Amino acid sequence: MLVARIIGILDPGGAQLSAFRLSRALARHGVETRLLAGDATPAGHAQAREHGFEVEAVGGMHGLQWMPSPAFAEWLAPRIAGADLVHAHMFGAWWAAAQVIADDVPLVASEHNTLSWPGRPHAAAMRRTLPRVDRFFAHGPAALAYVRALGMDQRRLVAGTSSIAGTRVRPLPGLPVPRIVQASRLAPDKGPDVLVDALALLGDAPPAYIVGDGRMRPELEERVRALGIADRVTFPGWQHTPGRWVTGASVYVVPSREEAFSQSAVLAMALGVPVVGTTVEALPEVLGDGRGILVAPEDPEALAQAIAGVLAGRLRPDLDAARRYAARFQPARVARAYLRHYRAVLAERRNSAFSE
Repeated sequence: MLVARIIGILDPGGAQLSAFRLSRALARHGVETRLLAGDATPAGHAQAREHGFEVEAVGGMHGLQWMPSPAFAEWLAPRIAGADLVHAHMFGAWWAAAQVIADDVPLVASEHNTLSWPGRPHAAAMRRTLPRVDRFFAHGPAALAYVRALGMDQRRLVAGTSSIAGTRVRPLPGLPVPRIVQASRLAPDKGPDVLVDALALLGDAPPAYIVGDGRMRPELEERVRALGIADRVTFPGWQHTPGRWVTGASVYVVPSREEAFSQSAVLAMALGVPVVGTTVEALPEVLGDGRGILVAPEDPEALAQAIAGVLAGRLRPDLDAARRYAARFQPARVARAYLRHYRAVLAERRNSAFSE
């Protein structure tokens, strides 16, 4: 089976990691992947190569994660020709694929965002395109509710699953114990500024590592200097194996304002690290039933109190339950689930063609 996998934006992030891990795991089942992308950054290409892939990207266009682009669709047309199935990640990708895909080829869509449009909403274009989607994988309750409200056929709507990797790692030599860790894009939706403010409220806190990169990094570094905590907050930048920073940590923090799933939280759970997260979107499900500690978003004081409680042993997540939950998201297990859907939609398209 040849799958053309289209990614709306090729940039380091959870959606991209999920697509790469899925493609690698599917290869063990004889599924070949052709990777195509819209927006692309050098860091995104580097991340793809780290996972063994070269990605062909359109280049010169921006916002393709969020907007319908006829030019992107035209660019895709010859590149998805010959594929047995097309799996497109994020709205701009699956909208474009739907415009040019052959009638007998299944289209699978994944939406990893909350669909809180950063610019002009394209709900009408989304509604018109959804009938061409054979399976829609909605990552997180917000995306699920959004497309359901647009009339997506419930029989074709599935809760999306992201895989985690890096669960068999040793801590990076020299890291202090205890320590606090966050690993994410340094962007407003991930709330690293909320963590910085919380750390300032912890007068005797251990060293903290905010792992990742993004447009907020300069202001975060300035903020820690202004708060007088630069001596105990480190920004290591983007890391290919964030698990080496997470494993052995005293607490892992997910201070997000939006979070469809949080692969990094599940990674920490798999590594036996207590997780403190916010009550946004899917995090109450991920960290529910005592698997983690939940606090309100946008509340540095509550976050600081939860971190302090974990450090002092007053708050104790059920780490065994957290590990069992995390085991659901191993790449091999996730790939088998997607492969079942791929085979089902191929059969549905084939049967539809025979009945016409």
